[in-house]
Amino acid sequence: MAQARTTSETIETEVLVVGGGMVGMTLGCALADVGVAVTVIDRAEPATMVDAGFDGRVSSIAYGSRRVLEAIGLWPALARQAEPILEIRVSDGDSPLFLHYDHAEIGDQPLGHIVENRTIRRALFDLAAGHDRLRLLAPCAVDTVTRGATGVAARLADGREVRARLVVAADGRGSGVRRSAGINVTTWRYRQTGIVCTVAHQRPHRGIAHERFLPAGPFAILPMTGDRSSLVWTERADLAPAMMALDAAAFGAEVARRFGDFLGDLEVVGPRWSYPLSLVHAERYVDTRLALIGDAAHAIHPIAGQGLNLGIRDVAALAEVLVDARRLGLDLGAATVIERYQRWRRFDSVVLAAATDGLNRLFSTDDPALRLMRDLGLAAVDRVAPLKRLFMRHAMGVVGTLPKLARGERL
Repeated sequence: MAQARTTSETIETEVLVVGGGMVGMTLGCALADVGVAVTVIDRAEPATMVDAGFDGRVSSIAYGSRRVLEAIGLWPALARQAEPILEIRVSDGDSPLFLHYDHAEIGDQPLGHIVENRTIRRALFDLAAGHDRLRLLAPCAVDTVTRGATGVAARLADGREVRARLVVAADGRGSGVRRSAGINVTTWRYRQTGIVCTVAHQRPHRGIAHERFLPAGPFAILPMTGDRSSLVWTERADLAPAMMALDAAAFGAEVARRFGDFLGDLEVVGPRWSYPLSLVHAERYVDTRLALIGDAAHAIHPIAGQGLNLGIRDVAALAEVLVDARRLGLDLGAATVIERYQRWRRFDSVVLAAATDGLNRLFSTDDPALRLMRDLGLAAVDRVAPLKRLFMRHAMGVVGTLPKLARGERL
């Protein structure tokens, strides 16, 4: 992983990935692992992205995503800092009816793991450093991307040029690469803000994740290593600034009021962050010598913690498509190659975006009739074992036509 500083250099590569976040770097490592030359570009300084104050969020790594990370050699660096999710309890406020997932009902593997984002980023940068076919240019900005019949040419802000067969947009929900390609998006902002913080508690969480639906939105309690949990608190957008402005004692009291006392005394540890919530979905995932992955293709509500998992499934599918094409001697940027990726991923992403949006709308209301209907629905799913097992397998990311990496196989 090198970083050149000359202003006249022309870099030749096979795949150019714009965006060095968790999804973009995972794709880079997956391709480099099998000998594909990859250049990853990101505006941010890598050291900044692994700093404790940069983000603060955690990610839910579903079992299927863990198999991808195992197959590319990343998981050993995460395993000790990954807290297994052994159970998930979904409840509607203080209703006595709830839905309970237990990993033991379908096997001996956890439903997933909770890992801090900065831990994932650090492991990715370390893994990338060991791949001589992966070049990371960061901090670095892309000025223009020209896509033509024979290849891609990206002009960088420092004067360098990168030439590739394919450019992959992994630059987030506001993707500049997607915008420059003229790909339209369906988008709307939820009238909600996500507030994220870490809580230390008196009693052990026993690997149980809680999703509580409150009138303002879901309140997720996610188990972390040690006697800690990460909170993803969805609040009304007009109230969130006041919550964020509270002093430590008052903010802790608001957290405790929503959290409850089942884990004993609580203490908010470290900073708190807030993020506006929105949905973004691209009308298509490919264009001339261009593929979109992760939030550049689809950004969903965090209600089910599936955002990163969707991106990792994109990585697994696109990597397999590109490696298969390369072994056949095909052009990696050919329309017939990347269309296969779009066909593979679009249905899954559309369904999950619609499902998370629908769940958020259904549960973010205190209408008595709707509340009774959804509570009975949770209880019904909990009692129908085959249906509950199917839902658990969906949450684990092991349903459907899985790419090789998601089956734990190397490319």
